Amino acid sequence: MAFGETARRGGAYNRLAEPAWSDPLDIGFARERGGRWNAPGSYGTLYLNGSLAVARAQARHKLAGQPYGVEDLDESEQHDLVAVDVPDGDYLDCVTDAGLRAAGLPASYPLRPDGGAVEHPQCRPVGAAARDAGRPGVACRSAAAGAPAGDEELAVFDTAAAGVVMTGRVPFAAWYHA
Repeated sequence: MAFGETARRGGAYNRLAEPAWSDPLDIGFARERGGRWNAPGSYGTLYLNGSLAVARAQARHKLAGQPYGVEDLDESEQHDLVAVDVPDGDYLDCVTDAGLRAAGLPASYPLRPDGGAVEHPQCRPVGAAARDAGRPGVACRSAAAGAPAGDEELAVFDTAAAGVVMTGRVPFAAWYHA
């Protein structure tokens, strides 16, 4: 049974990876801890950025609420940028207003109509329904604070993650300020 609208996606994306990660495409942590589109202990999901600007916003977003920012930390301990190639597929559309409405989310996503953030618990059942419907993942507007309007993220479910291929890895100092 089909669920929601689809958005054809694939090609070049990137992912943030801690320098110590030997396998930056491992979805085990997301399976265990959960994320926006998957509940803890459910299934793994590979979270990707659609642009360098989104990756920078994600790096800053990961430090939200801390008394320091990316400029205060040792660059050798900050996230590498991992380039990946994603096979083409029909992802759940959480980018367009119509796609968001069909998925049961507000057209104002990543914000609620009242201006608050759409939180992970509201997105997880949408992700599960998309996975159950055979979608490879979710194409969505970036929820990272400071991400440029119109930039996207791609969540690739465990059922499709094996098709994602790493094409490069660059240390923080070489990508963040470039």
